[in-house]
Amino acid sequence: MDGKQCCVKVSVQPSRGLVDEKFVVLVQNAFPGFQLTVHAHHQCEDGHGWEAFGHYTADATGTVNVSEDPSLGGTYSGAEPMGLLWSLRPVPGSKPGLRMRKKNVQTPMEITVSVYQGHQTEGFVDQVPLTGVVVERWYMAPGVQRIPISEDGLTATLFLPSGPGPFPGLLDLWGSEGQLVEYRAALLASHGIASLALDYLTPKITMETGKMVDNQYFETAYRVLQQHPQVLGSRIAMLGLSFGISVTLKMAVYSQVVKLRCAVCINGTHVQPVDGFLEELFGYFKNHSSVGRADGGALSCSGGLLEEDAGLPEGESVR
Repeated sequence: MDGKQCCVKVSVQPSRGLVDEKFVVLVQNAFPGFQLTVHAHHQCEDGHGWEAFGHYTADATGTVNVSEDPSLGGTYSGAEPMGLLWSLRPVPGSKPGLRMRKKNVQTPMEITVSVYQGHQTEGFVDQVPLTGVVVERWYMAPGVQRIPISEDGLTATLFLPSGPGPFPGLLDLWGSEGQLVEYRAALLASHGIASLALDYLTPKITMETGKMVDNQYFETAYRVLQQHPQVLGSRIAMLGLSFGISVTLKMAVYSQVVKLRCAVCINGTHVQPVDGFLEELFGYFKNHSSVGRADGGALSCSGGLLEEDAGLPEGESVR
């Protein structure tokens, strides 16, 4: 059957929303039993393309509801309402090692959702879709304020939720790739948490002096957040990813200034030297990273690095 003859339509609701907000993708006006592929494509700010797709069969009314109907194949399978987002992968032919990161949180992710005839797995760029629609996914909700922070030598960005507050606060630390990564802090602010994204490995002061920052840098960031009139100074957390975990734990345990209400640690290690700070941490991890297998009792895992930007000794963590 020719899908073009049945005027297939696709809609996405909401067409504009937060990146973690569930949406409903609805394909209509297909023939009953019609096999089709629902495809999502996103081009990052760096020019690299990402895609995801699922295979579906229209029901007796000629409809596919991606939120309810199971995908029969593709980059995800089963009933996955958000499969078109979480299973995005680099398009064929892309260079290896790509990571999808939003750099400018003041602009949306634009995602083209298209419908193709049959169960397709490749060559989408060479085919003409039956229909398509462009949707926007944002990290910053309407009303969220983005405030660059450079006082006291900091390289940071504060995101304040919409409204007068006061709001709980959070220091957001990424891993050993450095740079000021804002999209997680922006999304947390969109959900009511005043979040300070902090560059601590490649801040301006390090670029100028050639020296890594010490614990006072993080204590200064904590004070900036704590003393802000729209932040609840008694409800501040620190979130560390990868190498950021080591900093989070060290500040939570040893700092006399940083008094955290909560510490969130994602994909890193708790093992670190008691003395020293960033330079000593890097040196420790470099000397203790290993290749092989580490037996953590009931937990058995491959040794080496926890993730490509971490440089953290997995084997040490599980002992």
